[in-house]
Formats: sequence, structure tokens, C-alpha cells
Amino acid sequence: MAANDTSEISALNYEIEQLANLCYKNNSIEPRLYTKYKVKRGLRDIDGSGVLTGLTEISEIKAFEYVHENKVPCKGKLFYRGYDIEDLVKGFANEKRFGFEEIIYLLLFGNLPAKNDLDNFKNIISKYMESLPTSFVRDIILKAPSKDMMNTLARSVLTLYSYDKNADDISIPNVLRQCIQLIALFPLLCVYGYQAYKHYHDGESLFIHSPQPNLSIAENILYILRADSKYTPLEARILDIALVLHAEHGGGNNSTFTTHVVSSSGTDTYSTIAASLGSLKGPKHGGANIKVVQMFEDIKNNISDWNDEEEISNYLKAIIDKKAFDKSGLIYGMGHAIYSRSDPRASIFKRFVKNLSTEKGMTKEFELYENVERLASKIISKNRKIYKGVNANIDFYSGFVYSMLNLPLELYTPIFAVSRIAGWSAHRIEELINAGKIIRPAYKHVSGRKSYINLEHR
Repeated sequence: MAANDTSEISALNYEIEQLANLCYKNNSIEPRLYTKYKVKRGLRDIDGSGVLTGLTEISEIKAFEYVHENKVPCKGKLFYRGYDIEDLVKGFANEKRFGFEEIIYLLLFGNLPAKNDLDNFKNIISKYMESLPTSFVRDIILKAPSKDMMNTLARSVLTLYSYDKNADDISIPNVLRQCIQLIALFPLLCVYGYQAYKHYHDGESLFIHSPQPNLSIAENILYILRADSKYTPLEARILDIALVLHAEHGGGNNSTFTTHVVSSSGTDTYSTIAASLGSLKGPKHGGANIKVVQMFEDIKNNISDWNDEEEISNYLKAIIDKKAFDKSGLIYGMGHAIYSRSDPRASIFKRFVKNLSTEKGMTKEFELYENVERLASKIISKNRKIYKGVNANIDFYSGFVYSMLNLPLELYTPIFAVSRIAGWSAHRIEELINAGKIIRPAYKHVSGRKSYINLEHR
């Protein structure tokens, strides 16, 4: 770049900064107005519960019970199509089966599949997993690698629109076909995108493993990701459970609500899923487990004795006081927008995480996580004004699991997407079947009227 080009860009950046000041000046709304007009920010009531904006049969989150007409916090529960997630996990885990494909079937069709139905569904997924054209990998994924895998994934999804002869057909059979195909292809799009980036940006060897039709989705992720394609049965089963627990979480979470909003406009499946990916990418949503892992690396570097409760507590207090880690004042992985006493997904996951930490020789790290979980709850409750309890959420342990599986940090959120597209697909179909009006909430205008002034008099 020539010197004069650099100077011109610097001047342009300065102009943009000055214009940004106008954005701040003319877009800052007084906080008191939200209270005055009873605006439910984030579409939540003052107690944190979501504003009712729709109906669903896909999943249910339970965090409160009504006792004598009083709302009382209770142990968190999550139901997929009416089935308790704890019972679902226990069912396939006791039978030593992989469960994610069964959960996809349940979310899409509303019933647990019989063995023949499940086998047929797995075969459909396997065939679609093999449907990614070689030219797509070469021309789309390998030729334009991006450092952010969520952007790579979204770009791939939007490009698949061009490969679909019926891309704009929103009839239910066609949308179901598109959704199942995307569910099958997401692991490949994520992993291949990551491998392309590591090759072209970091100079690592490029290898592209084809998925194996006899393997589960969890097994295939590890198979195509690792250079030697090797993994242990426990590694694959815990990744499978992670996919199950992240597959769906009610219609009100940000990315699923995005699915409903965009689907209500009547647009195509590829545009809808790309929009949902954009939502999930946000650090307040799908990127939270990355912050947990980074926070724990910081804790391990600053605490000498991982079993010293006083030392751990003091450092957690420093994080709360915005004096440590990223100065945000947040202990990542603790607390949830809805759950009060416990996140059932974290409770389930924790039991399996301990086994993996033993296999990996990382029991001391697991004990540190337990110590932080226990102490952080007390510290947050003591130092913050909160209306409900604070407990570990699913992100608290999922990042630890991914690190033990040697999954690259860049794939943490895409793996979340590999799971959650099952829920998005179910909600898109539900929205289209029950389509009424386009979703359009109201915003109240709060600035005054202005008279037009001619250009020469401004």
C-alpha cells in the first residue's frame, strides 16, 4: 500500500469517528423512558421471565412452580416434545447408544422413533452427509477461508441456495428436505472450513476426510476433524450428549426466536438458517463457552493452589469487581436468563464430564471447576442484587469438555450450531405450518417533531 493511500485511509477513519459521535448523540435514549413507557427490554418481564409472543409444542423450560398463586423457583427442568431431557439421556445412555439422531427425529416429528424408523432416518442423514458436491468444497470452502468459522458456515449455507433447484419453495415437504440436508451437512461445513483456514492462514497440513455412513454424527465430527481419525468411545459418547443437550431450548432463545421471526416473513430456508447463525455467533448467546475456557485459563495462571477456597474466592471477587480477567465483572458460565436453582443440562452433563476428566488425566482441573462453581454462586449472590438463584449453566462445563476433546476454540460455537440446527429446523416448520401474521413487535417513538430547514440555512 502506498504512503498516500495509508494517509487517505487514516483521514477517512478520522471522519468516520467524528460521524460516530453523531450516532451516540442522536441515538442515546434516556433509561428512565423505558420505565415510563413500561418497555419490556429484551422482551422480558422485570423478574426475567419472557414475554409471551408465541406458542410451541417443541420444547418446554421449567424454572418456577406456582404455590398458592405465588411464583416459586424450583429445580430446572427441560422437556423435548413433553419428554424430560433427563429421561431421554438416561434412556439411550443406559443402552449405550448414540442419541443425537434420535433427538433430531423427536424434535422434527414429535414422537420417539421405533427402531425401523430410526434406522431409516439415520440412513437418510448419512446419504445427505455424502451429498456435498466436490466442487462446493473446492470452490466455496477452500478458496475463501475465513478466520471466523460462524461466518464461514453462514456463507456456505447461503451459497447452498444456489445449488438447490427448489430453494424458494416453502412447502413443508421441501423445507423438511432442506432442513435434514443442512443438519447432515453442518458438521462437514464447520470442520472443512476450519481445516481450510488452518491450512491457508497457519500453514498447517490440509486433509479432507469423507464422512463414514456407519458412524453417528458425533463420531463423524471427530473422524473428519482429526488427522488420524481416531477417537475413544467415551469421547464420542460425551460429544453426542453435548449435541443432545444443546439441540433445543424453547422458542424464546435469541437464535430460535430469530428463526421464527425470519420464517414468518415467508423467506427461504437458507436465509432463515443464516440469520439464526448470525444470532448464535454473538458472545451473549453461542460464544459463552469460549469465555468460560478463557476465564479458567486466567484463573489457573493466577491461583497457586486450586484447592484453596480463600484464594479462589478472592480471585472470583476480583473478577466480580472488574479487577481481573476481562474486567467485565462477569463470572462466565454462572447464571441463566430463565433457570433459578439449576440448569438441568449442566446437571446431566457434569456427571459425564467427570468420567472424561478421569480418562484424560484432568481430574484436578475438574475439581477446580467444581470449586469455582460452588464458590461463585455464593459470591455472586452476596455481591449482586439478583432476583433469583445463580447456578452453573451448560456453558460452564461444555467448554471444558471441548477442551478435553482437543476441539479447536474456533469450532466451539459452530459445534453448538451443529446441534441447535435441529431445534431451529423444528421451529421453522412449526412457524410455517401455523403461519399467521409476520412477526412485528412495536417500538414507541420518543423524540420530538422537527421542522425542515433548507440546506443553506443549516
